[in-house]
Amino acid sequence: MRLGARILKTGVAISLALFLANLLELPSPVFAGVAAIFAIQPSIYRSYLTLLDQIYGNLIGAAIAIIFVLTLGSNYLTIGAAAILAIALMLKLKLENTVPLTLVTIIIIMDSHSANFLTFASLRIGTVMLGILSAFVVNMIFLPPKYETRLFTSIHEVSEEVIRWIRVSIRHASDHASVKEDIDKLTEKLLKVDQWYLFYKEERSYTKKQQYAKARKLVLYRQMIATSKKSLEVLRRLNRFENELMELPDHFHMMVQERLESLASYHEQLYMKYVGKLRPDHSEGSGADAIMKRNEVMTIFVKEINLAHEENDDEFSVYHLMHVLSAILDYEEQLEHLDLLIIAYLNYHAEEVDSDLENSI
Repeated sequence: MRLGARILKTGVAISLALFLANLLELPSPVFAGVAAIFAIQPSIYRSYLTLLDQIYGNLIGAAIAIIFVLTLGSNYLTIGAAAILAIALMLKLKLENTVPLTLVTIIIIMDSHSANFLTFASLRIGTVMLGILSAFVVNMIFLPPKYETRLFTSIHEVSEEVIRWIRVSIRHASDHASVKEDIDKLTEKLLKVDQWYLFYKEERSYTKKQQYAKARKLVLYRQMIATSKKSLEVLRRLNRFENELMELPDHFHMMVQERLESLASYHEQLYMKYVGKLRPDHSEGSGADAIMKRNEVMTIFVKEINLAHEENDDEFSVYHLMHVLSAILDYEEQLEHLDLLIIAYLNYHAEEVDSDLENSI
């Protein structure tokens, strides 16, 4: 079992909340620990938003509980009615994420049998607030997440795995079922990459320079993700039309294989260029030579189509091959666009590239 940062932060937040509640001699300090559980979030920005929402939810829940106790008293029916009203109000205010903590606040306040109810309620509200604040402090200073490193590492790992499968598949050395199974796994990993991108996007920048660099990075990482998705689409079509590719004329099959090998190497080099391991002006897979090779593939493809029609060769599947070639062309265009973005970024913000990224390759 792998203990992630969020698991560790949850434990620390609970401990801190219980410690502070006992230090302040608040009654029922356990409620501070419960509140800390609800307030832990995966990013600092989300933690800040959650802090505000949880405070609003806690105050609204406390107000409803106090009003119900003072007007209708405290029993099983009134607690249930207060919970229903609180849920409806939270949904109306679009604070549905705070519903659990709001209900906890209502229950612990309305469960009071103290003669000095308002004092008791105030202490319970303060205890819950302490738990929320403890979680926020832990999120701020304990194991702050580096989402850019996680994002880049995830993109690179997915791309490397896809490229490895492309190289094997185009040589017809892969097992069809294994590739198909891994394609599903890689699709799920790309969904996780999208989540890392969202977390990184939510991170705040505090200076104009940082904001400008962050905006360029967001465009760059979005293109990296788009390129990885295109490479996965190439692999998916290679796997789907494996039999049709095996029936291609040898010279044409060899040309497609060489083109894919060239694009795979190009993709790998772009990551190395971004982290500073290659010169910014090094672009092996782009330029006039790449255009010539692309045109060469298309010229031979057209000749093969004409030849197949003349000979009435049904084994040469033009329709299926078009699916593969269109995916390869899309992949190539995405790589070229990514190359341009990397060069533009390095020209202005080369010093902004995190050294941790270089170690991830």
